[in-house]
Amino acid sequence: MAQQGAELDRELGGRLAAAAHEGEGHAAGEHAHEWETSPWPLTISVGILLALPLAFAFRFVYGQPLLAVIMLGLGTPLIVAGVVGWVREGLGAHELGLSPAAMPWFILAEALIFLTLFASYWVMRLGAPEWPPAGTVDLPRLVPLAMTAILVSSSFTIHAAEARLAEGRHGAFLRWLALTMVLGTVFVLLSAFEWRELIHEGFTPATNAYSTAFFSITGFHAAHVIVGLGAFVALLLPALRGRVSEPFVKSASMYWHFVDVVWLFVVSQVYFW
Repeated sequence: MAQQGAELDRELGGRLAAAAHEGEGHAAGEHAHEWETSPWPLTISVGILLALPLAFAFRFVYGQPLLAVIMLGLGTPLIVAGVVGWVREGLGAHELGLSPAAMPWFILAEALIFLTLFASYWVMRLGAPEWPPAGTVDLPRLVPLAMTAILVSSSFTIHAAEARLAEGRHGAFLRWLALTMVLGTVFVLLSAFEWRELIHEGFTPATNAYSTAFFSITGFHAAHVIVGLGAFVALLLPALRGRVSEPFVKSASMYWHFVDVVWLFVVSQVYFW
């Protein structure tokens, strides 16, 4: 009887251990599932593609303003829907879908795209018989320097926000995050102001090869800044209600530092070379 009781105890213990292991695996699978199936980063990216590069190309390269308006009309709702969906994830029971483990790979892919743009610019610049080409206006010097100071400062502010969150200082985290968003928004507004002034002077993407490269590279970078601001909005609104995803903060911070570093290449190569 004692032996049978011991066997029953061992069998019961084995079943409990197996059930516990299965439960842990199921929970881990659910957690991974939450990270892998968020559609909102892709939704925002498609919206940015339609509303900025494609609209830009149809308007200034192909001379099709109607198609440009259509691209804007399709892309803008997708951007808004993506940000709203991200915010709803943050307010709900799921983690915000942005993983620190995947972000370096995404940054690498984006860096290669920027490298392609810069390489094309370098080949064109070094192979041109004269530079800048005819029709080029004098680019501003003060505005890009101010934009550089603003964006570099925003790297420090988002780092401060991440540090305050690690310290458990939620209010300080919110203040530093909000300041980062203000700086990023000012950067985008200055970029739009600069574009408007240059186009008013007759320097458009169709003026010459340099103008095409200038508007393409600076516009592509501005699109990345807007994506970063969208991620911050998706992070800020749930944080105001006490829900903060630390992996999301780390991923968004990592992306923002990448955007800042790329700008240093943009301003040094496109403006001052």
